[in-house]
Amino acid sequence: MTNPKYRQIADSLREEIDAGVLKAGTQLSTEIELSGQWRASRSTVREAIKLLTELGLVEARPGQGTFVRAKIVPFVTDLSADPAKFGERDGDLYSQSVKAQHRVPDSTTPRVETHLAVGEVATELELPARSLVLSRHQQRFIDGQPYSLQTSFFSMDLVTVRGADRLIVAEDIREGSTQYLRDALGVKEAGYRYLITVRTPDRIETTFFRLPEDGRVGVFENLRTSYDQDGNPFRLTVTVCPGDRNEFVMNGPDPDIPDEPH
Repeated sequence: MTNPKYRQIADSLREEIDAGVLKAGTQLSTEIELSGQWRASRSTVREAIKLLTELGLVEARPGQGTFVRAKIVPFVTDLSADPAKFGERDGDLYSQSVKAQHRVPDSTTPRVETHLAVGEVATELELPARSLVLSRHQQRFIDGQPYSLQTSFFSMDLVTVRGADRLIVAEDIREGSTQYLRDALGVKEAGYRYLITVRTPDRIETTFFRLPEDGRVGVFENLRTSYDQDGNPFRLTVTVCPGDRNEFVMNGPDPDIPDEPH
């Protein structure tokens, strides 16, 4: 059976994308041009473009046209519990992990804000509702593409009572906040707990990650609560990762298990 015309158009364009004839960032011909080229109605062309969009191969940019999307190479995050890494430089661990996969990491300067603790922040940090907390937020990129949004929350008492002043400075803590708190206050990360959920991206996340606006690509929301040597939570890190470019792995203690699947 002959494929419908819209599928013929979509298949032809997909072959050109896969072959590199239409490179990432290339603008597709207009609906009128494709209609003339294929002797098809504009509604048929729209169906073909819709199919390519659903496959994640192209994206519509309002007022500009339809463009070939960059090929997405998933980034694999290792969630394995490794006690030997507790207290190490958390920022460097992320960069090292990205570089180990032969990728290029980058991130924005932290945006520092204060909030009243509500919801999961109050719950995870075991704070009374509407206590004052500090947040440090960064956008993170791999190979120039947006891959995650990360926000770490701390009780404001760490600054106002215990003197961890560098937390409120809008600049990178090169050794990482975990190592800084260990050196400055003797707060040692003795363990942590992950809670991973999947949800629909909000408007800000859809725009930043350049996701389809219909919500068909979900995001992982990873909550990592860090506990000190006395079993008290001292940091909550919320990382939002789009599902179309992130994967997670967790290995057991067997030393013969490879770092990456074959």
